[in-house]
Amino acid sequence: MLNYSSAPTLQYLLLSLLLLACGWNKAACSLGDGRRIWQQPKPDPITKDQSFLHDTFPSGFLWGSGTSAFQTEGAWDQEGKGPSIWDHFTHSTVSNKLATETADVASDSYTRWDKDVEALEYLGVRSYYLSLSWPRLFPDGNAKGRPNTAAVEHYSRLIERLLEKRIEPIVTLHHWDLPQVLQERYGGWKNDTLVGLFEEYAAFCFNTFGSRVRYWLTMHNPYLVAVQGYGTGVHAPGETGGSAGFLIVAHNLIRAHAKAWHTYNTHFRPAQKGKVSIVLGSHWVEPQRGQATAANVELCQQSIEAALGWFANPIFGDGDYPVSLKMKHGALLPTFSPEEKLWVRTTADFFALSFGPNNLRLGRGLVQYGQTLTPDLRRVLGWIKLEYGDPKVLVTEGGWFSEASVGKEDTVAIYLMKRFINQVLQAIKFDGVQVFGYSAWSLVDGFEWNYGFTVRRGLFYIDFSQPNRTRTPKTSAQYYRRVVTDNGFRSDETSRVIKGRFPCEFHWGIADSTLQVHFYPFSPQFTDNHVYSWNLTGDGSLRPVPGVKMQTRRAQCTDYLAIRGHLRLFASTGASHYRFALNWSLILPQGDLSNVNTEALRYYRCVLYELKKLNLEAVVILYYPTHRAPHLGLPGPLQASGGWLNYSTVEAFQEYAALCYQQLGSWVPYWITVNEPNRLIDVYSTWKEKHRAAHNLLLAHAKAFRLYEKEHSGQQRALVSLALHADWAKPANPFLDSHTAAAQRFLLFELGRFLDPLLGTRYEEKHNKVDYPEEMKAYLEESARVIGLPGSPLPGFTETEREELRGTLSFIALNHFTTRLVSPYLHTQGNFQQKQPPDHGCVILSDPTWPSSSLGQALVPKGLRKILNWVSQRYGRALPIIVAASGVDDQAPVEDKLRQHFLRSYLQEALKARQLDGVNLQGFYVWKLQDRHAPQFGLFTSTHHQSKAKASIAVYREIITRGGFPEDNTTQTCRFSAPCSVCAWMFKNKAMLFFAGCLLITALMLAALVIFVVITRRNQTRVRGRGANRRRRREGVPVCSCPPVKC
Repeated sequence: MLNYSSAPTLQYLLLSLLLLACGWNKAACSLGDGRRIWQQPKPDPITKDQSFLHDTFPSGFLWGSGTSAFQTEGAWDQEGKGPSIWDHFTHSTVSNKLATETADVASDSYTRWDKDVEALEYLGVRSYYLSLSWPRLFPDGNAKGRPNTAAVEHYSRLIERLLEKRIEPIVTLHHWDLPQVLQERYGGWKNDTLVGLFEEYAAFCFNTFGSRVRYWLTMHNPYLVAVQGYGTGVHAPGETGGSAGFLIVAHNLIRAHAKAWHTYNTHFRPAQKGKVSIVLGSHWVEPQRGQATAANVELCQQSIEAALGWFANPIFGDGDYPVSLKMKHGALLPTFSPEEKLWVRTTADFFALSFGPNNLRLGRGLVQYGQTLTPDLRRVLGWIKLEYGDPKVLVTEGGWFSEASVGKEDTVAIYLMKRFINQVLQAIKFDGVQVFGYSAWSLVDGFEWNYGFTVRRGLFYIDFSQPNRTRTPKTSAQYYRRVVTDNGFRSDETSRVIKGRFPCEFHWGIADSTLQVHFYPFSPQFTDNHVYSWNLTGDGSLRPVPGVKMQTRRAQCTDYLAIRGHLRLFASTGASHYRFALNWSLILPQGDLSNVNTEALRYYRCVLYELKKLNLEAVVILYYPTHRAPHLGLPGPLQASGGWLNYSTVEAFQEYAALCYQQLGSWVPYWITVNEPNRLIDVYSTWKEKHRAAHNLLLAHAKAFRLYEKEHSGQQRALVSLALHADWAKPANPFLDSHTAAAQRFLLFELGRFLDPLLGTRYEEKHNKVDYPEEMKAYLEESARVIGLPGSPLPGFTETEREELRGTLSFIALNHFTTRLVSPYLHTQGNFQQKQPPDHGCVILSDPTWPSSSLGQALVPKGLRKILNWVSQRYGRALPIIVAASGVDDQAPVEDKLRQHFLRSYLQEALKARQLDGVNLQGFYVWKLQDRHAPQFGLFTSTHHQSKAKASIAVYREIITRGGFPEDNTTQTCRFSAPCSVCAWMFKNKAMLFFAGCLLITALMLAALVIFVVITRRNQTRVRGRGANRRRRREGVPVCSCPPVKC
């Protein structure tokens, strides 16, 4: 039974009144509103700064790092230390789930504590989260006895040194290492005797170190102590008592904390003026499919209450367990008396939060009914504010883990750290959460509980096989040091908006894949040769007239409803250029001229003709790979004979190109021979096949270019290129030269592999060298040597091929969508035998702080500017560059906000590249016109969804109308020297002119007929008059022949 003073009785009465008031007027009560976090709209990732906030933390923000005694101290049986339950657990066979290592030496921080302080100085932090070892201070667990002097001196030295370095010690009394003697004598935390023993231990620590410590934490994450230690047995002491066991343990831990807090509050706070709290851990969940129905929200609330709320509600809430826990566990859940509720409630001076892998792992068991477990620290902090009345919060443990094999180059840890810290910043700035400190966990590598040394969480690397235990900063330590120095995240100057316009001749385009051919005209009158009679039987029906048939005519271009409808959509966007692809396998099913599909050619001709009528420009792709087996977009016979691994396909492509130039060239101002050959080669499984396919694709392009140059350029005057997939590559780890080299190598394999043989580089004599990049050739030779291949798989060019390749681009076409994080792939004989790595030797990652689409495409607008500059710097500014495809998937059926953001931000970067960097950028094509099925990349919904215009079209049209982003937001006026405005009008209205001509001819013919009739009748009258005179003479009638009168 606990002993209470008389003072809390008055507090109990006040609390009762408060709870009664809250019961009568819930709107006035600020506690228990955590459910609102799921009912509120989630932060919009495309709203400025919501995905990643460039800003600083409040002045005086408490940056820190931390360790726990058992994980790092070592010296497990030295200088009087007694065994802890974890010492016993690791030395015994209590759990078969534990790694085989022990923490006998661990990081040796008991001896090398000064090196830990030096590590803190390196980081520049202002606080150090450390724990005291109860069995080191009191080997028998009894704080009424004599303490271990060596332990007291050790912790005093450490605290003094920290204060000398102006580092705030944040001290935890109990971080899981309970004295083993208390486990054996009392059964550990199952026995409420430990509540009193812990209070005595806490009082000793307050009295001994309290004058130098401002922040105390009674215990660390009691949820894991209870569930893992006494429920599942994964942690020490390894008991598997299930819920009956861990519910009692949790109850005693809460009471022990409360008693320690009251002890400090009564006896030590007046003099020491410190603060006391308890570290509580949590996971986070989102509702099923993001649907915040009342039922889904309630399930999410229950999930958080089952871990965080279990301990937080008695301390920060109403003094009792959440109702959901009572309903779940029933009579197994211990109860607080009314007096105990008052006594436990508000026993924390701030909210201390642990957010890391341990709670998130256990959170999997608390996820149900389709909920999503997610590491969203911002949302956890927002929930705490709403649920517990906006307390001040200290994040005492934030971080993740890396596999031990990662070593010092912990790249992924950097991005997780970046994400967590930025989520804290957003919680402060946008949600008003009062977070006053953050501790990156942990300072040094240590013993990771049931995972032993198989995983690492330290900012500083330790080689546990070396006796000196040297602390070496990992790249995550370098990153954290930068964040601490900047007190957050510096604003990105390159992200500022600029004003300006693109030139009048700029290509405002839309890009599509292979154009679907629909042969059927929209009216049956051109295919049905019957003559019909209407309402012959009085029923209003049409019936064919028996035996009467008419001759049909071939469909005209204007008859194809699909073409007119498709181009009507395109014209409504305001774009001036349309990029689409021909279907090689449709035009030449056999891959040669033995079978030419003239109807398909005619259909494409109609498309081009109708575009011309609309005064729109066409960019036509000859070969658009499908990237799918079995044919890859090739005619079947060509693929069957080896496809791009066979040189015969190069010759077949030249023949195909010649046909297209001849049949369609009069209407095509821009040709692209092959779309994304650098993506096509990814379908090949071996290095040798990849390089052979790339080699032949280059030769095919060159032959098609030379053919056009020789036979058609003089008359048709089109420009010819190929289009490359061109995502920007950023070093995944900015602190490692190997990552910088990998990013450069990735670009050379992606772009240089195709552009260098065609253009050379600006660093060499003009077009003097036609070959693959030297860095690429050297890397492949070295890789082949390392993995035991006989030689480089890269083919060579003959002198004839070099001459044919040289300068075969009229412009540079790049398809850009996103930015990749690139890290090097470690080549070894072993991992090569398991799986052949990519030929560029790079691993692709993504930054979780980047906003991304439903398909996982990251939106990184400045990557477009980066890739344009890289190409411009390597190949010069002589050739124009066109962004031949760029877009993002958006699942919104009409209000596609993500795509609107994409268009504005990416075109901003395009303008910067042109206006600020001098890149010769001449066009930007949005991918793509219309969805095929569900909402994705299209500016219009699919035909199944009535081809509705999405909101992004208005954004794109507005940018086109203004010519970019002008200061005055006025419409861009461009004057083009039209060859003949009258001719253009006549071309546009030729049907009307033809009809008018017919009317004129008809009128002339009618007039001629009238004149003919009049003259004929007059002549007939004269003839009749002469005949009458002759008859009179014959009949003797005198005729007076009067002589002419002379004047």
